[in-house]
Amino acid sequence: MNAEGQSLPTSRPRRRALLQAAMAVPAAGAVAVAGGGTPAEAASRTAASRAAASRTASGRFDAESPRFALAVLPDTQYLFDADSSDPEPLRATFRYLVSERGKANIAFMTHLGDVTEHGTSDEIELAADTFGTIHGKVPYSVLAGNHDIKSSTDDQRGDSAYLSSFGPDRYASMPTFGGASPDGYNTFHILRAADREWLVLALDWRISEAGLRWAQRVLDTHPTLPAILTTHDLAWADDEGQAQLSTHGQRLWDGIIRGNDQIFLALGGHYWPPGRTVLTNDADNDVHVHITNYQDRYYGGAGMIRLYGFDLARKTIDVETFSPWFLDRGPEKRTLLEAETVELTGAADRFSLDVDFERRFAGFAPVVPPRPRPAAAVMPRGTVAYWRFDASGTAASGKDGTPVGSGTVVRDLSGHGNDLTASRLHSSAPEVLTWSAEHHRGQPAHASLRFDGGKQPDRGAVLTTADHAPLNSEKFTSGYTIETFIKLPEPFEGDHAWMGILSWEGRSGDAGKTTGWSPDEPTCSLNLSPERFLQFVVYPHKQDADPTSWSHAVPVGRWMHIAMVNDGRRTVMYVDGSKIARNPAQPSTGIATLGKPFAIGGTQFNEAFGQGFYGWIGDTRIVNRPLKPRDFMALSD
Repeated sequence: MNAEGQSLPTSRPRRRALLQAAMAVPAAGAVAVAGGGTPAEAASRTAASRAAASRTASGRFDAESPRFALAVLPDTQYLFDADSSDPEPLRATFRYLVSERGKANIAFMTHLGDVTEHGTSDEIELAADTFGTIHGKVPYSVLAGNHDIKSSTDDQRGDSAYLSSFGPDRYASMPTFGGASPDGYNTFHILRAADREWLVLALDWRISEAGLRWAQRVLDTHPTLPAILTTHDLAWADDEGQAQLSTHGQRLWDGIIRGNDQIFLALGGHYWPPGRTVLTNDADNDVHVHITNYQDRYYGGAGMIRLYGFDLARKTIDVETFSPWFLDRGPEKRTLLEAETVELTGAADRFSLDVDFERRFAGFAPVVPPRPRPAAAVMPRGTVAYWRFDASGTAASGKDGTPVGSGTVVRDLSGHGNDLTASRLHSSAPEVLTWSAEHHRGQPAHASLRFDGGKQPDRGAVLTTADHAPLNSEKFTSGYTIETFIKLPEPFEGDHAWMGILSWEGRSGDAGKTTGWSPDEPTCSLNLSPERFLQFVVYPHKQDADPTSWSHAVPVGRWMHIAMVNDGRRTVMYVDGSKIARNPAQPSTGIATLGKPFAIGGTQFNEAFGQGFYGWIGDTRIVNRPLKPRDFMALSD
C-alpha cells in the first residue's frame, strides 16, 4: 500500500504518487558543508569530540558495553500535516529515548525521511521544534523524503525549508556528526558503541551521481568502519513481509551497497507494509535490507520506533517495534486501537538477526586476536597452582593433534610443585589425549588438551598431581577460586553423563562426611550432568554438608570460562563471567581434601575413575582466595 491508499502490485513496486500540494522549490546554489572541507577533513575535526559521544545529558550511555541499541524512526509525515498536525506522539518518543538511553544503551537515532506531509515552512518548523526534545541528549540523523522537498528533484535541488531546518548546521554540535555532501542533503555520522566506531550514512530520497561519489569518498575515508545505510526509498514488501529492492533501491545497491563490504545493514521507509530480505554483496557477505514504515497504522503510526538491539557478545541483533506514546499509558487507559498499536509482534516487526560480527567484518576490519600472556601476568597473589598446555607449561608439548604421552609432566607454573602427570584410563588408546592448538579467545595460553573419554567401554585420560603435592592437602578455609576453560564437541556424540572435568581424589566418607549422594563420591568435583548442566559439588572442610552449584545447560562447540569462587562462607559458580542462578545458600568453608591427588580430566567414584572427559580443557588455575570476575583469567571478547 502506498501513502495515498493505493494498492501496489505484487509483481513490481510503484513509486508513491506525488501530492499536488507538495512544495515547489526553486533551484539554488550548493549549500556549504558545515565546517567546510572534504569528508576526511570533517572527520578529522570531529575525531576528538567523538570520544565524548557517550557523555550526553543522560550521562549513562556506555560506549564500551558489547550491547547497544540503534533507534530507527520511519515516516512521521501524518503527525506534521498542515492544520491537522499533532507532534505529541513524536515528543513522547523522544522523551522515551532520552529517559531510557542509559538503560537501553541507545547509541543513536536515525529518521528515514518524510518528516512532514507537504514540506511547508510551517510543517518543517513545527517538526524542527519537536526535535528539540531530543536535541543535545541523544545524537541523531534525519534525511529528506519525497514529502519534505520537491520530490521530482535529486539532492542538487538547492535551498528548501527542509534544508534550512535539517541541514548540516543542525548536527554541527553533535559529537557523532562527520560531515555533509556539498549540497547539504546527505550526511554521515560516526558513533562509538561496543568499543568500536560505526558509520551511519543518511542519504537523500533521490541521491545524485555527485551524491554517490561523495558517499563513496566517505566510505573510502573510513575503510574499517562497519556501515549502516539509511535512505527513504529502498525496498518494498509483500503482505508476508518479503522485501525486494525498489527501482531506486536497485540503483543504490548497484551504485554503492554491493561493492562496499562495509555496508551490512540498509534501512528504508516510504512503502508499507514493513518487510525484510537478505542480499549477497560482491564479497559474498550478507546485507540485511529492511523496510520500516507505520504511517498506515492508527494515528499515523503514533511516533512508533524500532530498536535494533546489537549484542556483540551473543552475535545477535534483536529488533522490537513499539509506540512510546501508547506505552506510557496504563493498559486500562488504552483504547482498543491504542492497545493494538502499542507494540507490534509480527514476524516483520519483532525478530532477531544472527550476525557473527567478527566474521562479517573480517574483510575490511579483521580483529587482531589477543597475544598469549606470560604466566607471570596471570598469577595473582595467592595462586597455589597454574597449569597451561603450551611450551611454557611443558617442554613436551607436541604438534596439534598428536598424542600426549603417558608420563608427560605439565608443570605447575606457580612454583609450588603441583605438577601434573598424564596417564590413560583402562588401557585407553593414545588418541584419547592429544595436544591441541584450540583455545578460548581470552585464554592466556593459546593451547589446550583434547580429551576423548567416554562410556561403554570406559575410556579416557587424566592428569594428576603427585602423591605428596602441596595441593593435595590444601584446605582453603579462607576461600578459593578455581578456574578452567572448557569446550564441548559439536556434535556432542555418545553418552557422557556425569563425566568429570576436575576433582580431588578420595572418598567423602573417609573425610567424615555423612551427607550427599554417596560416601564414595570425592570431596570436590566439577562434572557435567546428562542435561549438560555443570555440577560443582564440594564437601567443606568445616561443615558436614555437600553444597552443590548447578549451571544452566551449557553450549556445545563453543569455549567457556568456568569459575568457582568461595569467600570462606559460600560458593558461587560463574560461567563466562556471569553468576549462575543455582548457587547454594548453605555455609561452605574450605574443602575436605584428604591428602590425595588433584585430577584434571575425570572424577573418581569409590577411588576409581570410570569414564574420562570428552572435549577440550585449557588453562586451569587455583587461587587460595576469592577473586572478583574482573580478575579472572579470561579476557572479555
